[in-house]
Amino acid sequence: MTQERITSRKNPLLQQVKRLFSSRREREAAGLFAADGTKLLEEAVKYCPGLETVILTQEPWMELPEHVRLVQVPGDVMESISPMASPQGAVFLCRLPERAPFRPVPGMLLLDGIQDPGNLGTILRTADALDVPVALLEGCADPYGHKAVRSSMGAVFRTSVVTTSWEQASAACLKAGIPIAVTALDTSSVDIRRADLSRMAVVIGSEGQGVRQEILEEAGEKLIIPMNPHCESLNASIAAAITMWQMKK
Repeated sequence: MTQERITSRKNPLLQQVKRLFSSRREREAAGLFAADGTKLLEEAVKYCPGLETVILTQEPWMELPEHVRLVQVPGDVMESISPMASPQGAVFLCRLPERAPFRPVPGMLLLDGIQDPGNLGTILRTADALDVPVALLEGCADPYGHKAVRSSMGAVFRTSVVTTSWEQASAACLKAGIPIAVTALDTSSVDIRRADLSRMAVVIGSEGQGVRQEILEEAGEKLIIPMNPHCESLNASIAAAITMWQMKK
């Protein structure tokens, strides 16, 4: 393991870290993503083979892999690169994993346009806990943006994040004989408790618009989560959690 100390905020590595935190395009071009926090670093050490660089304000409190580049910086330098209001003293870089192919299975979740990185990370965390496969359709936030990574609590290190198009997902599910259902506020929707979700692929729509009209028209069944009549809708991550729980029953 190589170890060094950097004190200049203009150092090329630290400048790259800031770009990785702020830009999806930069992450994809470099093949790297940045994350922050001591707990997340511990998860990355355990589960992420792509961990490359660790930047700390203190001596490491755990054994790091031999291939990792260890950099120590002063506290004020850490504050300049960390996106957190109160940095925990740990920032690290990981290689983006190779894109995993989409494989339809019964009892999986398809995410359509989940744009809030906090919601996306929470859904991935819950899916990891309940062992539910997830695929991201068009319009979703970057699962390797720092807010999504933080909300996932390491789920992006432990599981493969799959992305696909609606066309590919629907064709693959049709070929595999897996019906696709959507969650929708519609008078024709079936109570989610009366549907066998374990044999379906279920689409969760975006926070503001719900499931795209194209998908609503092509899906085989509409589902609704029963709730108090004076409530219009649920947060996307909560709706996904209820759906996944029902899948496992």
